[in-house]
Amino acid sequence: MLCCSLIIAACAPDKQEKQTTDSTQTLADAKVQLSPDERYGELFDSVQLSGIFPDSKTFADYTPKLPTDSILALYATERGKADFSLKTFVDTYFEAPLNPADNFQTDRSQSVEAHINRLWDVLARPADAPGKGTLIPLPYPYIVPGGRFGEIYYWDSYFTMLGLQTSGRIDLITNMVDNFAHLINTVGFIPNGNRTYYLSRSQPPFFAAMVQLLADAKQDEQILVKYLPQLEKEYAFWMDGAHETPSQELYTHRRVVELAGGVLNRYCDDRATPRPEGYREDIHTAQASGREAAEVYRHLRSGAESGWDYSSRWFDDANKISTIRTADIIPVDLNALLYNLERTIARAKRTAGSENDAKQWEQKAKTRKNALMRYCWSESEGMFFDYDFRSGKQKRVISAAMAFPLFFQMVTPEQAGRVAKNISKYLVKAGGVVTTTNRTGQQWDAPNGWAPLQWVSIQGLRNYRHEAVADTIANRWIRLNTKVFRATGKMLEKYDVENLSLESGGGEYPVQDGFGWTNGVLLKLLSEKNK
Repeated sequence: MLCCSLIIAACAPDKQEKQTTDSTQTLADAKVQLSPDERYGELFDSVQLSGIFPDSKTFADYTPKLPTDSILALYATERGKADFSLKTFVDTYFEAPLNPADNFQTDRSQSVEAHINRLWDVLARPADAPGKGTLIPLPYPYIVPGGRFGEIYYWDSYFTMLGLQTSGRIDLITNMVDNFAHLINTVGFIPNGNRTYYLSRSQPPFFAAMVQLLADAKQDEQILVKYLPQLEKEYAFWMDGAHETPSQELYTHRRVVELAGGVLNRYCDDRATPRPEGYREDIHTAQASGREAAEVYRHLRSGAESGWDYSSRWFDDANKISTIRTADIIPVDLNALLYNLERTIARAKRTAGSENDAKQWEQKAKTRKNALMRYCWSESEGMFFDYDFRSGKQKRVISAAMAFPLFFQMVTPEQAGRVAKNISKYLVKAGGVVTTTNRTGQQWDAPNGWAPLQWVSIQGLRNYRHEAVADTIANRWIRLNTKVFRATGKMLEKYDVENLSLESGGGEYPVQDGFGWTNGVLLKLLSEKNK
């Protein structure tokens, strides 16, 4: 396996914040910074495989009532007793996280806009105090997605911020950007979420887009300069191991893939073990694969880093997750996001008065764009596909990822027109844009539609004046979201955009409500429609 196995440093406070945490009892338990599978070992394995919690994420989020070593010593003593109950042991020595939304009552007589504005306070979390569980404390208040997701999530947050901007909550946008800057400073990158079990992977890199959104909201270009150190650090994380001069032979290291014509990036988790939050499921997938377990775990984790967990984009056989090969694939959307990061750094350098540096970063972006066109653009089909660099072929999975190069204005008007026709032909359904054209039972495939992909598609099309298709998608998504809210009182994580009599399609876990990015995108679309 060519992904480099790297031990990520535990999240440590910076000097100023360390003064407030050194005296806490939490830091006396050195294991608190470990992923829970490492922290609890055989106990964690037993709980996750026992099935006492239907969702593997449940126990991963539990907080211990005693220091780790004390709990492990008690487990070693008690598990041999005839009347030992694993569930009773967990209930005695651990506690579940509180969910403020449990007491929230929906008022369906309100408009959906009023409902979402009420939800911001329900989904808000205060600055974290150091704790004993898996939550990585953040110094400023933030918005969580909702449902089973009681922590901040990286790429979710950008789309949540769109709604916060509409609501005038620039304070919360600032806090969340500052939290992500804090994570870059202390962890070295932005993890999937602020849990210790996410410290081996990131998510689609939207930090540059967040900084741009904040700069636009405050009408202050100096915001880009303020966060320039963090933008460069995030870029260094994604480009770790890249050669200065691309070779003519395939080279991979961590998230870098060097091909003839330039360096592109992939998703690649730094560990090759079952995900703690999907422990039982990952073990079963590996067992069914007939492959080396560590290889399957790496690809499953990398699929989680993509945010599209899971999708036939990453599979050899569209209907079998056991054939997953995420880390062998160059994704269209990831490289469009990194193009935007390079362009944003160039813009920040120019704002700071460093014209020569700005030109160098613009050249990096140009090189990436040329490489993406070479490997991911299909001239014959008129759309973008992911590139399988092991086989040397494009993966012909038609997906909404094709809209990302339009969203970040990487294409010619002629290319945009062809992509727009294909989005309209293959992806626009009764309720909005479908994720892929494949029906596999995976949540990032048909018939599901997701808020972030609606926004990227709509804005990408608008960037090239394909207003009719963009408006069709927006209007259908608004109607579907509003219809489900009227019927259920909920804003959902994802929706079935093909059969409008259903709320949502299948996936790795039950449908979640809340929901941060759905709220954000819908509120933004409604505000534009009402102008």
